[in-house]
Amino acid sequence: MKRIISVGILLFIITAGIIQKDELLHIVKEGGTLSIFISMLLAAICVFFPIIPFSVLAGVLGAAFGAFQGVWISLAGAMAGTMGFFFLSRYGFRDWAEEKLTKYPKVREYERFLYRNSFAAILTCRLIPIIPSPVVNIVCGLSYVHWFTFFIASTLGKIPNILILSYAGSKFSDNKLYSIGIYVCYLFVIFLINFIIIYRKRSQKFSE
Repeated sequence: MKRIISVGILLFIITAGIIQKDELLHIVKEGGTLSIFISMLLAAICVFFPIIPFSVLAGVLGAAFGAFQGVWISLAGAMAGTMGFFFLSRYGFRDWAEEKLTKYPKVREYERFLYRNSFAAILTCRLIPIIPSPVVNIVCGLSYVHWFTFFIASTLGKIPNILILSYAGSKFSDNKLYSIGIYVCYLFVIFLINFIIIYRKRSQKFSE
């Protein structure tokens, strides 16, 4: 029964996202109360199925609602999808989730860190996307991490990313160059941090 319900939820999310993507985006850009709920739905869908790159969606919401409101709408939707992914991995698709992890052998290193200090591990992976977000959701769903710890660490870790993307989107109509510059600088910082981490790991292996 859990598997049937889970499959039904996923099919609904993916179908709604693919078929109604343009209509949903149009409602978002129009503004209003309905657009807030639609925006949250789109953000949640992107966690499961990236019909729109989340960086683009967060920018669109920042432009439509302003930086402050755009942050909270994006965060609420993203966390709804993230928690849905977490619970589906834990209760609905454990076999599929475990098979998915076999494609990411390096995740086992993160898994050991997760057991030692789950809050710090989740927060770090949200702030610095070394591991793809869906993989983090799956690993945590399969582990013994408490859902509340996962929720708080994920929320805190997502705020800086969403804040930057929403702010850049809110400035796009006024100063496109400035907005694009924020995106580029943010991506460069993330790339640089990932490069340093990978370089340090390789240096440690060679030294051993």
